This record gives sequence, C-alpha cells and structure tokens, in this order.
Amino acid sequence: MYEMICSPIDYGGHILKNRIIFAPTTMGLPQQELAARLRAIAAGGCGMIIIGDVPVLPHGFGPSLYTKKGVEFYRSLADVVHAEGCLLCAQLHQSDSDLKGMAKYLPGLLTRRITPQQLRGLLNEQVGPYVTRLPAAKVERITSAFGEAAQRAVEAGFDLVQVHGDRMCGSFSSALFNHRTDQYGGSAENRARFAVEAVRAIRRRLPDLPIDYKLAVRQEDPHYGNAGVLESELPVFVPLLEQAGVTSFHVTLADHGALTDTIPPKSHPVFGAEGCFLKFCDEVRALTRLPVCGVGGLTDPDFIESQLQAGRIDCAAMSRQLIADPNWPGKVFAGKTDEIHHCIRCNRECLGGMMAHRGVHCIYERERKK
Repeated sequence: MYEMICSPIDYGGHILKNRIIFAPTTMGLPQQELAARLRAIAAGGCGMIIIGDVPVLPHGFGPSLYTKKGVEFYRSLADVVHAEGCLLCAQLHQSDSDLKGMAKYLPGLLTRRITPQQLRGLLNEQVGPYVTRLPAAKVERITSAFGEAAQRAVEAGFDLVQVHGDRMCGSFSSALFNHRTDQYGGSAENRARFAVEAVRAIRRRLPDLPIDYKLAVRQEDPHYGNAGVLESELPVFVPLLEQAGVTSFHVTLADHGALTDTIPPKSHPVFGAEGCFLKFCDEVRALTRLPVCGVGGLTDPDFIESQLQAGRIDCAAMSRQLIADPNWPGKVFAGKTDEIHHCIRCNRECLGGMMAHRGVHCIYERERKK
C-alpha cells in the first residue's frame, strides 16, 4: 500500500532503505538522553537521521569534531544508528550570531528582563551588520573550514553531510542581511558565493561524498523568512550549488523570523496544512534532477505516499512526528497505521520545551511513561 515510502533510494551515492528522514533538530537534551532518543528513532525504521548543528569550527556550540570527547560521542551515535540499518548525516553548521554583541544582553537574560524569544529577536537584528562587516579573509577561512569539518565528520562515522543553508550560508544569501559591496555581496551570484565556496571546500577534500544542502527559501507576499534565498532567486542559486557539488536538496522555509513560522503549529495562518513547505519543493524540482527532500508538517502516510508517487518529492523529512512516534515508519511498513501517535502540531513540549530550555519533548511522552 505504501510502495514509495518503503522503497529504497540512491541519495547522492548512498542507498537509503526507505524515503523517511529524521530532519535536523536542535534537541537541547543531555548527550545520554539524546543518544537514547536517536536510538529509538533509528529503531523505529527511518532511512536516515540528520544530526543538527554540528559545528564547522573548533569553537562552535555543541559536541565538537575537533575534540576527542566530541568525536567519541558522534562515533557512538553512528554505531547505534548503523546497527539499525539507518544512515547518519552531519548538518555542518556555522553560526551567524555576533557573540561579542550578544554579551551585552546576558545580564538582562540572567535577570529575566529579557526572555529567550526576545533575545532571539535581538540577535537576529545583529545578523545583518555582522555578516556585512566580516573581513573577506575571515569569510574565506570559514568556507574553507567546511572541508575539514566534513572530513572529520566522515572519520567520526557519519555517512554524508548536509550544509546548513540557513544560518551563515543563509544570511550571506539574503539581500535583507547581506549588504556587502565586495565579491560576497550585491548580485544573487555574489550572495551565493559563501555557500558555493563551502560546498566546493567539501568536494575538494572528499570527491565522492554525498553533500545534501538545506535550501532555505524566503517567501514574499506574504513575507516569511529573512535569511535564505528569495523564491525568484532559486534559478540562480540551485544551478550554482549543483555545479559546486551538491547531490541533493532539503527544502524548507528560511529562518530568522518567528520560530512558529519555521516550526508552524496547526493553527498557523499560512503554514498550517500538511506538507506546508512543499510548494518550495515544486520550485526547486523544476530546476534540478537531483533528489529533493520535503519537510513541513508531514504526519499522514497517505498524504506522503501521494506526494512521492506524484514525483513532487523524493524523500519526506519529519521531526515532530518522529518525536511524537519514533515507530511511525515501522507501523506504516507493517500496515498498522491505525496505531500511529499522530503529531497534532501543538508545539507545547517540542518548541515549547526548547524555548524553556527543557529540551525537545512531546505531549505523548507522559502517556508512554504510564
């Protein structure tokens, strides 16, 4: 009944056993709890897990590819995931936050005069000046570091990498943030240069490695997303990224706005429907023959199967749904869809837990613990 969901796919050179991917997610969990969560998701049957926010540089947040402890953690995740026949992808991430500028807000955050959501808005306001003023030599060092980070990720057990096309890549891509007048600013071709150089740095180091690209798309009329690529600029960005060495696209809405836009609840005025970001996949699909992965409120196996059958997407990425029910793939494969705990997109314990620094959880967890 779900032939496409269950079918394998060549995803840039590696074979995924099925079309379901766990989308990159900032989980905010202790390492032991995170490992247990990912073990459950892998055991539930998905074809690939993408580990979000793997730092490109040695001083980034989160487990580091440049320390023995960090590599051991990633290798332990790879062992757990591979034991379930699941692939592991590292989302290579370079922050676009001005850490020095952030320091002035810490007293307000510690005394709770500034909420985490307010801090996010304040940091977003600094992104434009920060990326605009970065010295070109430093920009080149950062893009070059994507190559070393990818090589270290492979040595730590990852099967492939995803370049995080939001964060710094997305900020350089966006005319709203990038006001540079050198080779990294101005035209769409110049604003694509940061991302293109990052991909090329990986390709030089690892000629055969699959490189997924999280393609963050900015929408106007109505306006959503501030970083990333304007829809009308996709015909420039997609071919340039493909020529640089990208082997697949993970397509979603651009960030740097309200988190309830990029992680929309069911009540969202524009993105409340199932498959809410797939219209961006349609635009990318028209520009490339590479695999396209869709994301955005995907929960229903019948809907997902129909999108795969129609060729609209090649893979379906989920985050909240696989947190709500890690066994979603296995239940679909076994014909037990009536047993699925469907994500209701309430955002109470997932986004709410992240914003309250409790980590990403789900309302169903209380029921599972009974």
